[in-house]
Amino acid sequence: MIHKRNVAMVLMAVSVLSLVVAAADKPAPRSVDPAYQQSFDKWKSGLIEDLKKEWLPLAGLFWLKPGDNTFGTDSKNAIVFPKGPAQAGTFVLLGKTVTAKFSPSAGAIIAGKQLTNAELQTDRAGDPTIVEIGSLRLHVIVRGERVGIRVKDLNSDAVRQYRGPLFFPLDLSYRVTAEWVPSDGKQTVDVPNVLGDLTPTPAAGTAIFRINGKQVKLTDLGGDPAQQLFFVFSDPTSKTNTYPGGRFLKAGPVTNGAVVLDFNRAYNPPCSVTPYATCPLTPRENRLSVPIEAGEQYDHKSGHH
Repeated sequence: MIHKRNVAMVLMAVSVLSLVVAAADKPAPRSVDPAYQQSFDKWKSGLIEDLKKEWLPLAGLFWLKPGDNTFGTDSKNAIVFPKGPAQAGTFVLLGKTVTAKFSPSAGAIIAGKQLTNAELQTDRAGDPTIVEIGSLRLHVIVRGERVGIRVKDLNSDAVRQYRGPLFFPLDLSYRVTAEWVPSDGKQTVDVPNVLGDLTPTPAAGTAIFRINGKQVKLTDLGGDPAQQLFFVFSDPTSKTNTYPGGRFLKAGPVTNGAVVLDFNRAYNPPCSVTPYATCPLTPRENRLSVPIEAGEQYDHKSGHH
């Protein structure tokens, strides 16, 4: 009969061996030089600036119903704004066309002029009409069949209270050169979003690389190999200390059939800081099995999901 103590010693030895094997799979962290650190800090500053300008000030997202949609701070309105006049006006939705009728008390300004009626261009064309009402800025967005009003508050507390992003320590072993395999020009990827929609998105190709001892691949989503690729990916850390819906990564251009992927610059989508964004989530093609302990982290307890 095998003595219990001997069994315990065998199990301990197996455990230690497993840890050694796991450590061998992952290369030792590679330190960064001052030039890389400076470049990363500049990129990170741009990321923070974009969050403070575009996403942290968001104060509402309201989906319109066909016909009249009254809006203002009064709770009797179809759309209740966070601040401003009690009855600010009415949004009229016909198809995907939105016309706004503003009450004089709203003081609505478009392109420097105070107006009481206007057709609002959506973000589909890339240059939506911006309406100013006090410290609020609003415009029309189209997401699939949905048409909505996105509201930004220039005096948002969220901007002042933002403590900044948290990143893993920089590690150049997570900066890899991938083989680039272009698509046939017809390939699309079904990309889900937080609204539950699936959007067929053109894929320029796939990056194939080794990381932590394993070969994996990521499919580009709507990027341009000559300029910049865009990936949404997730990995096992999404269950613990990175964003559950996946992270964003930009890379490129592709040179001589290869592209550099720097996971130190993987960052969270806007949905990580606001409930009023409509972010893409990781498609099944980009759900990695290997942990990527680099890039931006996420507080699962207090953050937005």
